Amino acid sequence: MPAIERHLKHWPPHLTRTLAVPRTTLVYNLEVSARRYPQRPALIFHGRTLTYRDLAEQVDALAAFLQQRCGVAPGDRVLVDLQNSPQFVIGYYAAMRADAVVVPANPMLRTAELEHLMRDSGATVAIFGQDAIEQFTPLPVETLRTAIVATYSDYADPEDDVPASDLVREPPRELHDPRLLCWREAIAAGGSTAPAPPIANADSIALLPYTSGTTGRPKGCIHTHSTLLAVTTAQIAWSGFTSDSVFLATMPLYHVTGMQGMMNAPIQAGAAIVLLPRWDRNAAIRLIERHRVTAWSGITTMIIDFLGDPQLKRHDLSSLTRIGGGGASMPEAVARRLKEVLGLDYIEGYGMSETAAPTHYNPLHRPKRQCAGLPLFGVDSRVLDLESGAELGPGERGEIVIAGPQVFAGYWNNPEETAAAFVEIEGKRFLKTGDIGYYDEDGYFFVTDRVKRMINAAGLKVWPTEVESVLYEHPGILECCVIGTRDARRGETVKVLIVPDPKYRGNLTAENLTSWARERMAAYKIPRVIEFVDSLPRTASGKVLWRELQEREDARFAGQS
Repeated sequence: MPAIERHLKHWPPHLTRTLAVPRTTLVYNLEVSARRYPQRPALIFHGRTLTYRDLAEQVDALAAFLQQRCGVAPGDRVLVDLQNSPQFVIGYYAAMRADAVVVPANPMLRTAELEHLMRDSGATVAIFGQDAIEQFTPLPVETLRTAIVATYSDYADPEDDVPASDLVREPPRELHDPRLLCWREAIAAGGSTAPAPPIANADSIALLPYTSGTTGRPKGCIHTHSTLLAVTTAQIAWSGFTSDSVFLATMPLYHVTGMQGMMNAPIQAGAAIVLLPRWDRNAAIRLIERHRVTAWSGITTMIIDFLGDPQLKRHDLSSLTRIGGGGASMPEAVARRLKEVLGLDYIEGYGMSETAAPTHYNPLHRPKRQCAGLPLFGVDSRVLDLESGAELGPGERGEIVIAGPQVFAGYWNNPEETAAAFVEIEGKRFLKTGDIGYYDEDGYFFVTDRVKRMINAAGLKVWPTEVESVLYEHPGILECCVIGTRDARRGETVKVLIVPDPKYRGNLTAENLTSWARERMAAYKIPRVIEFVDSLPRTASGKVLWRELQEREDARFAGQS
């Protein structure tokens, strides 16, 4: 059987085997939904609703402001650094409506990390929340030329009784840096004119999500409107989403999983999106019940916390028809508990920043647990031997490789890494995922390990080399090695083994090191476990044997589940 057909044994019976990718743009999707459903809810945020007409009008207003006031030209990069909020959706689509390329950023990033993203992408215009002002203002003028600053409370009802984080309640701050422009004023100014007619097409670059690679330096993944639409179109068909679907967006929209599944796909379908900036199980439960949410994607830690609410059974959550996610396998016990409480299977998928989210998904009628699922429409996925590169058969473990319409064009301004990311098989270009796995006799794929040295902390990927490079700036650290360790809530978390400089021995503690690191890197990258050692194992050539240290750490938890 040809490789691309081996997974068809349990293909969803109601679906065609192929699916054409639209030759349009994400912005066109919003335009169509606004014309089809002008009065239907598009975004619901802490007691206030934007209709599709409202959303389209505000996107046009901000796009006009970006072009006319901020000087954004077609192909320019605009960094968007916002929590899940109406401003994220508006800013994202406004940048694309201005024919620019969106560079999404994690709001937890610090100044040095943001500077790398902006310098590498060439973005000089940013849109961010006022909670990030302190991280952006130190950037030099040549890096940050202009920024639009959003206040989340502008779009929230202060009388809303659903729990909200402080950032949603925070009033507007005064902007003292002349480069910083107020969101409200930008929308008002842009609303008096119209943006230039769009010129982007399906093959125009639309998105540069950054991901870590073999060097540990984050790299931009080049995605066109077409690669993004290949995913969203497949998601809508696979899951049966319609304009009557209601999505709860708790996965961060800056990440391709939340961005595609909880924003771009719903907008393409004309569905409603309920936005939650930060995870709060009480808020999530009440939002599901109040707005009759039908679809929710959440990582393992969210599901565990959600099911742990002692009052859960008192709420009417019967509107939910699908709960799924990816990034880390759902433990069997948690999936079983979810089935018992809500009667729903946790539908897992698999994807990467390089594929704009899922390339594999479990069929709703026959999901398997702790499984990546079946290759989606048009995806050819295979398993190769790590040494010979030969293609392997069912049950044989090797590196998973992928070819498909959602695979990225390459890494931004990085031809060497791009060349290294692909392998040619039978005249077709396959992406090397760096993940080890296998497929079973039914064609379902399972991810069991990784080739890359990556730590997956509650769905957020941490690159040890990047963390080490920051830690080495501390004068008290002589040597260090970052590895992953087991964590009850996050699945995996960051551990560092440190050889202290003798001059600092006794003065370097886990507490003061954590405080030091908190000022220099995002919270999810900070080592949660710090161990001081006398030396690190090395090869004859002097390289630290990180794999040996990782294997020792893994052995400590062997046999535990």
